Amino acid sequence: MPSGDAIARWMHQQLSLTGARGFVVGLSGGVDSAVVARLAQLAAPAATLGALLPCHSDPQDEEDARLVADHFSLPTVRVDLSHTYDAFVADAQPPLRNVPAAMRDLPPAEGLRGRVPLANIKARLRTVTLYFIANSLHYLNAGAGNRSEIAVGYFTKYGDGAADLLPIGHLLKGEVRALAQDLTIPATIIERTPSAGLWLGQTDEEEMGFSYAELERYLKEGPQDVSPALAMRIERLIRLSDHKRALPPIPEL
Repeated sequence: MPSGDAIARWMHQQLSLTGARGFVVGLSGGVDSAVVARLAQLAAPAATLGALLPCHSDPQDEEDARLVADHFSLPTVRVDLSHTYDAFVADAQPPLRNVPAAMRDLPPAEGLRGRVPLANIKARLRTVTLYFIANSLHYLNAGAGNRSEIAVGYFTKYGDGAADLLPIGHLLKGEVRALAQDLTIPATIIERTPSAGLWLGQTDEEEMGFSYAELERYLKEGPQDVSPALAMRIERLIRLSDHKRALPPIPEL
């Protein structure tokens, strides 16, 4: 596993290659964004900005994000997207009732399947905001996706999956936690239950249907090291999320 210093040097090179001045990092309160924020700060000590972007969020998320910012004396901006989200949903959702019944997804979208379209709005609003900040300051938007999440498509397309660079995109979740210890991330952040913060009580592992440890075992050792049922579930998620890891297809005519 590369050291934090090596990743920070790579990030500094990305600034030189793009001509950008610094980094903006969305601080979610989780270990991934905390690690990326600290790496960005090492790469650009005077030009790294943390962004707190609550959107009907659990107050604990913002409290944990501020803990990270205070721990590393990281400047932050706060943009509450709750009203923006409410206005967008109020404008966009009612017209869908006029869609012909034959075009609607059957049975009615309920539970998790019904939540996802609304949850994805939050992730995409946050990305729009991060790019507004980045464009305004001539910074790069440093994403917090890790290899475990990227592998199974556990991110919102054009939401948290959209960034100028993914500094920990080569690290499994367990490796991110190990790096977090090296970077002196507060222990409460490292030990926090992983959550995308898309709705109250949401957790990554419950939504995926398996633990990060099981996924890491599959990615490191192969399908023979997990149960057949788990291997099939992971492989299905990988297959169904291929489109998230690729540019939009173009016909070769």
